[in-house]
Amino acid sequence: MSELLPTDPYKGVRDFFPADWALMDAMFSVMRDTLHAWGYEEYNASPLERAELYEAKTSEEIVGEQTYTFMDRGDRRVTLRPEMTPTLARMIAHKRREMPMPARWFSIPNVFRYERPQKGRLREHYQLNVDLVGSASKEADLEVITIAADILKAFGAKESDFIIRVNSRVLLTAAASAAGLTSEHTRAYLRLLDKKAKMTPEAFEAARSAISSKDPLALIEEAGGTPDIAAEKKALLDTIEALARRGVTNAVFDPTLTRGFDYYTGIVFEIFDTNPANPRSLFGGGRFDRLVALFGGDPIPAIGFGMGDVTLADFLETHGLTPKADGNRPQLYLGTPSTSDIPGAQAFAAVLRAQGGRVFVNLTEKSLGDQIKDAVKRGIPLFIAYGADEVASQTVRMKILATGEETGLPVSELPVRLRSGS
Repeated sequence: MSELLPTDPYKGVRDFFPADWALMDAMFSVMRDTLHAWGYEEYNASPLERAELYEAKTSEEIVGEQTYTFMDRGDRRVTLRPEMTPTLARMIAHKRREMPMPARWFSIPNVFRYERPQKGRLREHYQLNVDLVGSASKEADLEVITIAADILKAFGAKESDFIIRVNSRVLLTAAASAAGLTSEHTRAYLRLLDKKAKMTPEAFEAARSAISSKDPLALIEEAGGTPDIAAEKKALLDTIEALARRGVTNAVFDPTLTRGFDYYTGIVFEIFDTNPANPRSLFGGGRFDRLVALFGGDPIPAIGFGMGDVTLADFLETHGLTPKADGNRPQLYLGTPSTSDIPGAQAFAAVLRAQGGRVFVNLTEKSLGDQIKDAVKRGIPLFIAYGADEVASQTVRMKILATGEETGLPVSELPVRLRSGS
C-alpha cells in the first residue's frame, strides 16, 4: 500500500476554506471600493516572470535568498514573482505609446518569497499594489500617500492607530555623498540603515563606522553638508505640512527610513501600527522614476505602494476592525419535505436568484429538522420548507434561525424580503 499524501499545505502558505476566503474577499472589497472612488483601474498578470526582471533592480537579499527561481523546459530561468512593481513597469513599458498618462492602476496579486514563516510573514501572500505612473509632481506624491491612509480609514481606523514615516532616497544619497561615501559605500550604508531598527545602537554604530568616519544621519539632522541636503529636507517637511492640510495629520519625517528595494529614487514612506500589541511596519512604498526605462525609452516617473494581506489582517484584528465576511453567504436555505420536492424547489430558487437572491437548495433525504440543523451549521440565516403545500398555496413560512421567529408570507413577497435582508 502506498503512503498516504499529507493534507496540510506546503510550509509557509495557506489554504483558504470558504470562511477564510470570505474574509479575504471582504478586505479586498474595501480596498477596491476605495481605489475605484479615486479613479484607479485594476489590472493583473501571471505570477511567472523572467528571472532577469528582478535581478535588474530588486534588492539583493530578495533575489539571492528569497525568490523561487527555476529552469523551465525551454532552459529559461523563471521566477515566481516576489513583488508586483517590476511587472507593472514591464507592462507600462509595453504599452507606453498608446496609454493615457498618468496611469492610475492597482492590483491584488499573490506574491512568493522563500523566507522563514513567522508572524506577519509567509512564503505566499496577497498584496495590494497601488501605483500612479507618468507624473513627477508633488501632487502625485500627496495623492498616493493620502490613498494609503484612506484605505486604512475605510476599514474604520483612526489616525491615532497608525503613523506614516516619510523620507527621501535623494536626501540620503546627498548626505552620504557629503559624508564622503563612494557609490558602492552608499549602497552598503543604505542596506545597513534598512536594518537599523533590528540592531542594537552599538552594533549599528560599529557597522556604520566601518563604512564611513562621518555619519550621514548627523548631516541630515543638522541640515548641513550641502545645499542639496537642506533643500531636500525642506521639501519633505513641506510635503508633511501639505498632507496635514489635506487631513492626513499623522505623517512624520524619519531620516532613517530607506525601504529595501534598490529601485526607489525619491520620496519613500512606510506605515507603522501605533498599538503596543502590534508594534510593526504594515506596508510602504515610494518613487521609482527610473524603473520603466530599463525596458527602453525615456524614464517615466512613478510612485506607489504595496500592502500585504497578512500584516493588514493583524492590524485590523489588533484594533477590532476586521470586516464582516458574510456578504456573499447564502441568505436562504430552501428545505424540501421529500426528494420529490427537489425539482420544484430548484425551479423556485431559480426565480429568486433571477431577482438577486442567494439561495441554497437541499439535495439530500434528510428530515426537515436535520435540514434546519444543516442550515445553522452552514451559517445560513433564513429557512423555508418548500413542497407541494407551498406550491399549491403560493405562501411560505420563513424561519429566522438566530431567533426561531417564523413569518408567513406570499411567495411573491419573498424576493423583496431577501433584497432588504430581513
